[in-house]
Amino acid sequence: MIQHSFLIDGEKIRTEDSFEVINPATAEGFARCSVATSEHLDAAVSAARAAFPAWAGKSVQDRAAMIEAIADAVEQEKDDLAVLLSTEQGKPVHTGAAGEIMGALKWARATAKLRPSVDVVQDDEAVRIEVHRKPLGVVGSITPWNHPVMIAVWHIMPALLAGNTVIIKPSSYTPLSTLRLIEIANGILPKGVLNSVTGEGGLGRMMSGHAGIDKIVFTGSTNTGRNIMANAASNLKRLTLELGGNDAAIVLADADTDKIAAKIFAKAFGNSGQTCAALKRLYVHDSIYDTLSTKLAEMAIAAKVGPGNDPETQFGPLQNKAQFDYVKELVADAVSNGARVLSGGQALDRAGYFYPLTVVVDVSDGVRIVDEEQFGPVLPIVRFMDVDDAVACANANENALGGSIWSADIEKARVLACRLESGTAWVNDHATISPNAPFGGAKQSGIGVEFGLYGLEEYMQLQTVRISK
Repeated sequence: MIQHSFLIDGEKIRTEDSFEVINPATAEGFARCSVATSEHLDAAVSAARAAFPAWAGKSVQDRAAMIEAIADAVEQEKDDLAVLLSTEQGKPVHTGAAGEIMGALKWARATAKLRPSVDVVQDDEAVRIEVHRKPLGVVGSITPWNHPVMIAVWHIMPALLAGNTVIIKPSSYTPLSTLRLIEIANGILPKGVLNSVTGEGGLGRMMSGHAGIDKIVFTGSTNTGRNIMANAASNLKRLTLELGGNDAAIVLADADTDKIAAKIFAKAFGNSGQTCAALKRLYVHDSIYDTLSTKLAEMAIAAKVGPGNDPETQFGPLQNKAQFDYVKELVADAVSNGARVLSGGQALDRAGYFYPLTVVVDVSDGVRIVDEEQFGPVLPIVRFMDVDDAVACANANENALGGSIWSADIEKARVLACRLESGTAWVNDHATISPNAPFGGAKQSGIGVEFGLYGLEEYMQLQTVRISK
């Protein structure tokens, strides 16, 4: 079984202590990964701090050119990287994994085109006042297991473009594709600019409390985000936290179920539901409730769930046993509270963490499957009569990453979308994001935003320069 190394100051580090990486399609280990200690983290921080002045001193054009070169180098290995990603994460090779790699390349290249501005807020006879944007220093990135390459790119590329150096800790469930990304990038970047550390339990906590790290960017659960925020207080770290989501979608009575069913299905079940901004609570008007529920259940029944290396697979397994068990628990709880299961509802009788696409009806707020983020291939559908009640239910949840309104009346839907208390509100769509528009959560779904100039500014410190004439 191959043991993979992390990378500090341009050098691969292999340790005696290692942990197993599990293939979720078989529930068996297929690789091992070295465990970084606090001393390794200190060494990574030292390397990043030493590399920072020269990296920050480069022009933004030079840094952007290196990001473009990294994207080109990753594209040369996209097929092998997709296989590795699929093996450790579970998503189908030729759709989900390949799509994630290409999406990451799109984001990297879009980020490379961004340019921080210098704003002139006053220029008269007495004074010129400029607002500059300067890098923070060392950025610590902690990434999740659902999109390990894409989210690593979201964290790393704007940090590098802004002039920061980076230390990344990928999830111990899915470290390998991220480690390979870092290796490829280190073939282009100066030593120490981009470092990686890997380990189970405790390493992220050490990063968030480390005095030599100036900012943490984290994507993951709200509880972990709270812990990071508390640990980061020791040196007032800057934070970008993209946390849990339990996105609600509201389908109005005038919606055409034939037109919207396939899109709702894709936005709810993509990546087997393991996406922060996936559609996770579906509120449907009583007049079309049964029709839309039936259509979605039929699609779920017809879907091919299987291992990522099967060309016919459309949806892979859940990534880990803890999430697999949690999804089973939520469905069982819903059934015990009177819910009906129109599709799926029972784990598949095979090795691995396979759970079928599951549509659950006759549920309401107050049942765990509605109130809690499933993060799996399960969609609860809630019946409503009054749209104001539906909006109130959508807003009652502590999570507020995204939400959507579905209607044939675009203006009515836009007005309702603006009433949603979410970081992003969609009309006749859900979970679609782009590199030029900010993305982040409201309420307990996070702090700060990513993407575009809005996200780039999260990696920079404002400096006001006053020039007296």
